[in-house]
Amino acid sequence: MKSDIEELRNKYIKNPPEGMTPRDIRQMSESDLLDMDYFLHEFDDDDDDWGTEGFYIF
Repeated sequence: MKSDIEELRNKYIKNPPEGMTPRDIRQMSESDLLDMDYFLHEFDDDDDDWGTEGFYIF
């Protein structure tokens, strides 16, 4: 798992999210890095239709 986290860290060091610098990424704890990755990809799932116009039944 350590190598996975280091791969993730290197990914974000090479291309940091908007408003962050590579230095910020280097200083992040492992849990903060994983949290950031989760929240950056949380809404990438295009399977849901939320936000499109239409009729919804709840």
